[in-house]
Amino acid sequence: MPKKILVVDDEDIIRESLSYTLRNENYEVDEASNGKGAYTKLKESSYDLVITDIEMPEMKGTELLKEMSAMNLQTSSIVITAYGSLETAISALRSGASDYILKPVEFDELIIKVKRLFEVRELLLENRVLRKELQREYNYNNIIGKSNAITQVFDIIKAVADTDSTVLIAGNSGTGKELVAKALHYNSHRKHKPFIAVNCGAISENLIESELFGHKKGAFTGAITDKEGYMKAAEGGTLFLDEISEMPPQLQVKLLRAVQEKEFTPVGTTISIPINIRFIASTNRNLEELVNEGKFREDLYYRLNVIEIKLPSLKEREGDIPLLADYFLDVYRKQMNKQIKGISNDAMRALMNHEWRGEVRELENIIERAVIFCKDEFITINDLPSHFRADGDQTSFSVSGSLDDSVKRFEKEIITRALETNEFNKEKTADTLQVGLSTLYRKMKELNIQI
Repeated sequence: MPKKILVVDDEDIIRESLSYTLRNENYEVDEASNGKGAYTKLKESSYDLVITDIEMPEMKGTELLKEMSAMNLQTSSIVITAYGSLETAISALRSGASDYILKPVEFDELIIKVKRLFEVRELLLENRVLRKELQREYNYNNIIGKSNAITQVFDIIKAVADTDSTVLIAGNSGTGKELVAKALHYNSHRKHKPFIAVNCGAISENLIESELFGHKKGAFTGAITDKEGYMKAAEGGTLFLDEISEMPPQLQVKLLRAVQEKEFTPVGTTISIPINIRFIASTNRNLEELVNEGKFREDLYYRLNVIEIKLPSLKEREGDIPLLADYFLDVYRKQMNKQIKGISNDAMRALMNHEWRGEVRELENIIERAVIFCKDEFITINDLPSHFRADGDQTSFSVSGSLDDSVKRFEKEIITRALETNEFNKEKTADTLQVGLSTLYRKMKELNIQI
């Protein structure tokens, strides 16, 4: 769809020349002979750009810009002015105009400015869309689960996201610590600033100080230029220190100063640099034990642990496994363009019985693998790795008698387990199983489930 431009000028020859030139560039052009006429058109239709003269009868171009600003239009503007009125053009820019052009109008210059303005506009729009996508992707509502254990995590995220308090996220590897860190960042006032993640265990001890704090040229052999570290890169935003327990002891003092004093010193200099960043750290180890063993500084631990978020293991939120499995199935069937309707009962039972040592990350990998190998409408136990078939055989559920009896026993086992996971709260259990409350009551009566 061509961009729509409104040309506003009281001089017919200038207005018509501008319109002719712009139409030749495949823009859709409308005209107005003064600001008042342009204002009427802006109320009736939408435009991508307004090109307006400043000095006009009835309503000047500056007044039109003010009206456009009051209408909160997503419309760019270029003002046309004589050389002697350059100060007026500058004033118009301060009032919200996107650019200006001097009389006599050079049409080649005008075309370049219009094209450049639309390019910038598209980039800004794309940037806003990407930021919204990021915010949507890392919204805490997109952390999957309805169990009490994960609901408590949601409550903490909601409470602390829009603060500058330091947060320590604890949990097994694969439980989603970085996802929680991003949820905290993208639901805070820092969401338009950088989110920098640093895996403290993935950088060698020789490099981590330079990578984190930066260095000056000549600070050590090989430092041929100045280098900005992660600390500087995160300015205004959030620095996520993943697996903080792996931070070398000699750097813990320097990190403590950065967290406490909001300043740091690059390697090879004595000049401190002030910073405005939020610190979030994570660990899959017990930091209190490491403190008692003398392997982690106690003062740094308490400085990082202002707010602690403990992520539950899948064992603590078994009722969320079907929800997570369905979520990952939806992600990968779309990604691989496969028409898979769901997960069969035998496969889901095997998933429920499995010991998830790799936590949610392992579950995601297993579902991705199953989608790759699945050739039918439903993922079956045969699409899972061979050890899942052994997991499935270890369940207390057994197939005997009629199909109807076997299905009822399976339903009873799943509902009973969901009730236990949700501390026998029927409303939460119905949400977890994605059934209506009346359906849950009916099933409990049919299957003689008494609590």
